Amino acid sequence: MLNLQTESISLKQQNGQFGKNGAPQGTPKSRRRLYQSIVFNFLRAAALINGAALAIILWFMLARGWRAINWEFLTTAPYDSMTKGGILPCIVGTLCLGIGAMIVAFPIGVASAIYLNEYARPGKVLRVIRLGINNLAGVPSVVFGLFGLAFFVIYLEMGVSLLAGALTLAAMSLPVIIGASEEALKSVPDTYREASLGLGATKWQTIYRVVLPAALPGILTGGILGLSRAAGELAPVMFTAAVFFAPHLPSSPFSEVMTLPYHIYVLATAGTEIEATRPLQYGSALVLIALVLGMNLAAIIYRARLRNRLS
Repeated sequence: MLNLQTESISLKQQNGQFGKNGAPQGTPKSRRRLYQSIVFNFLRAAALINGAALAIILWFMLARGWRAINWEFLTTAPYDSMTKGGILPCIVGTLCLGIGAMIVAFPIGVASAIYLNEYARPGKVLRVIRLGINNLAGVPSVVFGLFGLAFFVIYLEMGVSLLAGALTLAAMSLPVIIGASEEALKSVPDTYREASLGLGATKWQTIYRVVLPAALPGILTGGILGLSRAAGELAPVMFTAAVFFAPHLPSSPFSEVMTLPYHIYVLATAGTEIEATRPLQYGSALVLIALVLGMNLAAIIYRARLRNRLS
């Protein structure tokens, strides 16, 4: 009987149920569950912190800016040293800059991602290119603004204009779009390519008709991220496109524009009556948040419909 008990304890020690001294200990499965619970709780806490931060910012803006928002505020130009009136030129300028940047950056970014993922041969040159793209993604926006000022505004003689600002924002958005598009292309299974090539399609036909449609939802995610960054930037447009006051809407790509980020900056730091315009500052910030969220929401809805259609 004693021998059977000794053999039973020995087997349980081998299975991890008892330690060397015969004391019970947790099984590997229970330890894995504990680690999983700790990690999941950490992730939930991180998500709650991010959500709480967003809710606090929105509540702060709503509590101080909702009184300033009305039909006149959204449809008229500012007047009386920008202490009265609305922000229509700022809304139009921000939309034109964001859309113009995406018109330039999106096709170039997607084409670059296609080359890097589908055509470029692995090697030192490809690693250097990807390293440069990753470094550009971390460059501060003010550096892009100085680049736009030196190259587009002065060297190419575009002046402070809508076109110079859109091109600067496009250059700033390119690394984000390239990175997201390349990851989307990598997520497409190689069996799709092999099946298409096996049926006699050329490499370009395979990319255009098989790979791109499968990767398009992920590519649109990169476009959404690029649009969000372009619409809310201040430093690049401050040097290349935005002006203190422009009562008229832009009439050509070479027109100067007002933008919401620069308008908020001017009202908060360089206005003639900063305290009197405080509600206008919060109202403009609230409109900017709503504008960025609206553009993102439209793109996300289109991406979701496209994904459902492809599936």
